[in-house]
Amino acid sequence: MTLPRDPASTSSVFARAVEELHQTISDAERPGILELHEVPAPRRLAPHAVAFSAEVNKDGDEVATGRFVVLHDPAGQDGWRGDTRVVAFVSADVDREMAGDPALAEVGWSWLTDSLVGRAAQHTAAGGTVTRTASLTFGLVEEPEETNEVEVRASWSPLHEADGSLDLSVHLQAWCDLLCMTAGVPPTGVTALRSRAPSA
Repeated sequence: MTLPRDPASTSSVFARAVEELHQTISDAERPGILELHEVPAPRRLAPHAVAFSAEVNKDGDEVATGRFVVLHDPAGQDGWRGDTRVVAFVSADVDREMAGDPALAEVGWSWLTDSLVGRAAQHTAAGGTVTRTASLTFGLVEEPEETNEVEVRASWSPLHEADGSLDLSVHLQAWCDLLCMTAGVPPTGVTALRSRAPSA
């Protein structure tokens, strides 16, 4: 796959890609589980941008949130290796055992790469961080309340198709898969890796 050779043509390509992106929002959503909303996009990072936020609910509780931003600069920017850059963020509650697992960072990053591969979201120049945090809340409750979270911050450059078009939908769907996996909710069409033990 290659990038368009004429930078002046990429703005119209990006506009069409954003139109298609809006059309796939309803397909990516899962009522009662995954909800998506368009939000104001940053305007100082690139000439063109679009952004979405999402929440994942499990058993009626919000267990993960995230943001998906697409930046587009017809001239490209240093480090992008292209004219378009996805900047993604995911934050999810995890249990104490998972938060204490030293392999959580590597596993969290593999969730992202596996999601991109699973959706055939062709890209380059991927980078980011995985952070695990544990905190205790005092004073507002009778007993200190412990919370554990994992955060994935990543960016990558989607590649254009051979005909010069740009499919952002698969990148959004990969991000939704990452949100669900981080929250412990199987992505659409995927069964949970951990099943409940049979009752006695």
